[in-house]
Amino acid sequence: MTLPIFSASDDPGPSFIELLKRVSPTPPIVSASGHEPLQITHGTTVLGVRFADGVVMAGDRRATAGNLIAHTTMEKVFPADRYSGVAIAGAAGAAMEMVKLFQLQLEHYEKVEGQVLSLEGKANQLSAMVRGHLPAAMQGMAVVPIFAGYDLRRGEGRLFEYDVTGGRYEESEHVESGSGSLHAGTVVKLGYREGMSRDEAIDLLLHALYRAAEEDSATGGPDLMRGIFPTVATITAEGYQRIEDDELRTRVEAIISREVAR
Repeated sequence: MTLPIFSASDDPGPSFIELLKRVSPTPPIVSASGHEPLQITHGTTVLGVRFADGVVMAGDRRATAGNLIAHTTMEKVFPADRYSGVAIAGAAGAAMEMVKLFQLQLEHYEKVEGQVLSLEGKANQLSAMVRGHLPAAMQGMAVVPIFAGYDLRRGEGRLFEYDVTGGRYEESEHVESGSGSLHAGTVVKLGYREGMSRDEAIDLLLHALYRAAEEDSATGGPDLMRGIFPTVATITAEGYQRIEDDELRTRVEAIISREVAR
């Protein structure tokens, strides 16, 4: 395989998406007329919160297709690079492809420019991808991610949420997305306080997902019997770190014990 060569006037620069446009064929347009609507797999619920040392992101593991549970162990929280992460809600297939493309874009930029893109720049890149997905969103395949990372220049964690048009909004405390976001967000809003510790932030998100699962059928709660727990990750000056299931089991059992005692 030979590497593509571009003229100075047609150089895609550090944008991996522009590179794809120049070397990849245009995908065919498929008409859905005369066919039954597709049962699209959707993933919910994801959220993030700031704490003293950075940010914590979490997502449940259930994916639904209409009234059916399509998957019980879906991953919805991913590292974007060493110091940032992205969590997905919406059409699962399109969302996962967007995450892969986003990861490649950040890696491509670093290789071409010789430096890491700023956290603000990463948030803007994801915004452009969501905006480019708008035609599919208008057909029922919306993707609404959240983005978080540790800003090495500011020395703090930052949170961003998006709408289907690519609108990007930075939040100072917490963000939520997905069908269970209303219920999870209420728990986080009531329990959040500035300067929380890592343990307090993780417990708050686990409790929020636990409550959301009680009210929203598309949100999966923790399954102690099968060992299925939410995906939780911290992003600090040490980088992206996923929380192990053993620790999550201990925390979930403590939350359930407190709920039973009530």
